[in-house]
Amino acid sequence: MAGAFRVKLAAPLVLTIGLAACGGVEKSAQDLPLESYTAEQIYDRGEFEVNRKRYEEAAGFFAEVERLYPYSEWARRALIMTAFAYHSGGMYAESRGAAQRFLDLYPADEDAAYAQYLLALSYYDQIDEIGRDQGLTYQALQALREVIERYPDSEYARSAILKFDLAFDHLAAKEMEIGRYYLKRENYAAAINRFRAVVEDFQTTSHTAEALHRLVEAYLSLGLTDEAQTAGAILGYNFRSTSWYEDSYKLLTGRGLELKAAGDNWLSQVYRQMIQGKWL
Repeated sequence: MAGAFRVKLAAPLVLTIGLAACGGVEKSAQDLPLESYTAEQIYDRGEFEVNRKRYEEAAGFFAEVERLYPYSEWARRALIMTAFAYHSGGMYAESRGAAQRFLDLYPADEDAAYAQYLLALSYYDQIDEIGRDQGLTYQALQALREVIERYPDSEYARSAILKFDLAFDHLAAKEMEIGRYYLKRENYAAAINRFRAVVEDFQTTSHTAEALHRLVEAYLSLGLTDEAQTAGAILGYNFRSTSWYEDSYKLLTGRGLELKAAGDNWLSQVYRQMIQGKWL
């Protein structure tokens, strides 16, 4: 990238909007090397390219500010704008790299919270559909947690919390999808493992009620009535107004069973914790 950007002064639009306002540069028919311009002029050209949605070109100009005027105030500003431009252009790995470099160089700067937020977004905005691998979702959660914990009073914390909850829900949805797949194929043990993960690890998401109902279905299919009744009891305690509770109620009572804690199993432990106010 070094030395690759030259400003063509013969182009009136570039001169008028991109450079002329920065320092009264004379019109010329020649190309001048970027080194001929001030940090502010190059920075403004980067902003001009951002406004044109030419994000890769913008990032290039911001990077040149860093190269030509290292350790300057303009270099600091250009670095965070490099991360922003790359992210706006969907170049997430590059954005992440620039944001991390900003955090390494300016950890106490007022824009550090924004750099961390951009880093988190570089993962979050790549979260794939539920059917794909969820590695990026875990990375997004970790990076969003950094924003929330390190910059709780920043303007980005609230947005990070909302995105964290959505990413968390996304992971639960993945577990549910796999669990349903196993349940339909009567692989009940594998299905139970997935639904159990939702109940134990993702209980604050929107999928918990369905997970408990699917546990009722799976355990009844295996003839494990204590577990099925206990799952139904938890549904009744927390999700009585849902259709999942109604479906479980019909399944259990249709077999002469009750929705109550029974036996000594992992769901019984969850039920006891719930009654004591330590769950949900």
